[in-house]
Amino acid sequence: MIDWAGLMALGLGQLRLLPDQFWALTPVELMMMAGVAPGVTPGLSRARLDALCVQFPDT
Repeated sequence: MIDWAGLMALGLGQLRLLPDQFWALTPVELMMMAGVAPGVTPGLSRARLDALCVQFPDT
C-alpha cells in the first residue's frame, strides 16, 4: 500500500515540488529524489569502475 500522505508531505513539503511536478512522478521516482528508494542499488562507484578496468582492460 502506498503512503500517499507521506509521499505528498515529502514531495510538496520537503522537496518543494509544485503539484503538477509531484503528480507527474511515480512513487519510485519521488523516493529516488529523496534518496530512499527501496531495492534500488547505487550506481557504479569509481573504485568499482577502476577494478573492472584492471580486470577487463581495453586492448
